[in-house]
Amino acid sequence: MSGRCRRSAMTLVETLVVISIIGMLMSLLLPAVQASRESARRTQCQNNLHQLSLALAGFESSRGRFPPGRFGGNFGYGPTSRAWSWGAELLPLLERKDLYDLGSVQTAALNASIATSQQLSIFLCPSAAVSGPRVDAGNLAGLPVGQATYKAVSGANWGDDYTQPGNVQIATDWRNKGRNGSYDGLDDGDGIMFRSDYQNPSLMARIRDGTSRTFLLGEDLPDQDEWVSWPYANNAYGTCAMPPNLTKYPPANWENTWGFRSRHPGGLNFAMCDGSVRWINDSIALAVYRALATIDGQEVFGDDQWR
Repeated sequence: MSGRCRRSAMTLVETLVVISIIGMLMSLLLPAVQASRESARRTQCQNNLHQLSLALAGFESSRGRFPPGRFGGNFGYGPTSRAWSWGAELLPLLERKDLYDLGSVQTAALNASIATSQQLSIFLCPSAAVSGPRVDAGNLAGLPVGQATYKAVSGANWGDDYTQPGNVQIATDWRNKGRNGSYDGLDDGDGIMFRSDYQNPSLMARIRDGTSRTFLLGEDLPDQDEWVSWPYANNAYGTCAMPPNLTKYPPANWENTWGFRSRHPGGLNFAMCDGSVRWINDSIALAVYRALATIDGQEVFGDDQWR
């Protein structure tokens, strides 16, 4: 037998070296895994928007107009109203006619319908990590209401709220006169749909700027904006008067949060009126962003300014 001792285990130094190598490998792999997961979530988000845009196009084709927002007038507002949104109108085209019928959408009050509190995956971006109905939605405090991350684009005009006495100017940092001559982006939007457009039918023929260059739907985050849910007309629309992914205001400050945002790094998805889905960078010029939200602005800008 040799007088040498044969080692049967690793030394402490060797063990620490192996652990540090494994740690470095994990630190290199983790961002790649996270990026891969986000890519999958972003793709699912784009698919959701595409499916919703196809349903909207089908509705417009069969009914001669986009789904109406039923806010105000005889429909009322708040929990006891019948102020149903475009999303509620689409349920039969999204294979949820059961919910549409059982919930008596259109005829029932929001607080009397079983549909109001339902969470539907088609209205949710997976990156937003939304779970369960909310009870703090704007105008609906205390009522469980299904959350959403997609809203219709009401245009880019903003600054007056004609639902208030005296046609008051709202306290926004993003006042912008619309291409239709109005500042009222709530009830007289210069985009494709708005919360009370039951009085003013929206249809494809009114889009003069090109359906592939006009926003239809965009993303938002319920934790950044109280005015986001799928059933209620006052929670299902947004303006491009303010920049994308604006997060410096409290969620209840609707005058400055009625816009669009996402948890995708660097930008957000929009469905266009032709059914395509486009990625919009946070760095887009505000003038171009606003132009893409209008249906008849006749603005001129190059493709490289927004793609």
